[in-house]
Amino acid sequence: MNRLRAWLTGSVLITDGAWGTELQSRGLPPGAIPDAWNLTHPKRVESVAHAYVEAGSQVILTNTFRANAIAMRDALESDLDAINRAGVTLSRRAAGQALVFASIGPTGKMLLSGEIDSAQVAAAFAAQSRSLAAAGADALLIETMSDIEEARIAVEAARRTGLPVIASFAFDSGRNRDRTMMGSTPEAVAAAMVEAGADAVGANCGVGVEQAVPICRRLHAACDLPIWIKPNAGLPTMEGTTIRYRTSAEFFASHFAELRNAGASFIGGCCGSTPEFIRALVFASSGL
Repeated sequence: MNRLRAWLTGSVLITDGAWGTELQSRGLPPGAIPDAWNLTHPKRVESVAHAYVEAGSQVILTNTFRANAIAMRDALESDLDAINRAGVTLSRRAAGQALVFASIGPTGKMLLSGEIDSAQVAAAFAAQSRSLAAAGADALLIETMSDIEEARIAVEAARRTGLPVIASFAFDSGRNRDRTMMGSTPEAVAAAMVEAGADAVGANCGVGVEQAVPICRRLHAACDLPIWIKPNAGLPTMEGTTIRYRTSAEFFASHFAELRNAGASFIGGCCGSTPEFIRALVFASSGL
């Protein structure tokens, strides 16, 4: 049996919430790359993972979203390896019984633009995947994707590690905010990721929890893979130079049953969510 399906055993697993905003609350300057903190401020990074475990997360991520050779193009290969390995180590140290899924974000470059080619993308994802797997991650999460081809390359690179691979997309465009920035629908994403060999598919970031429900339902209807769902805490607003998210933890968690019934296998939060959101999700799940 696939390890990822074995972990689920018929139940929904509660994942963690946002990392970027939590690190900012611990002193990360606006615009700074969080991943470097794995080496320079490891205790603060570990405290984020620990806070989510204390809140009840059964799956926590790693602070490695941008730690690939394209997104962090000025970093040395040895530094990237150290950042990725440290990210897994710090989350593992805090995890206890929780699973550690290592985060792999997009390169930040568009393949169609010609500024980068598929071989460079494949090499970057392969190197990051190897580092994360070698450090002891339980699974690899390719997240916040918008380009199906980039996600396909990432999945193929990650699969070579032998770890379970999840591919998650940001649906934030179109009249109903149900398409990726590149125009892909949940149905197109699901079909492409099944073909690529992903072990689960999902949606994160992009929209708030109420809009994530129909996206979850469509992903579930389009394939038989487990569905990963981590919506934002609503849409952000600016107050001066500060980004605010208005959704409350209670409102967010009130959609737990809808997401479960829509087919979600993993439920957590993305931008703007906090450990309080996870505690609310755990409470909501306990009453069902």
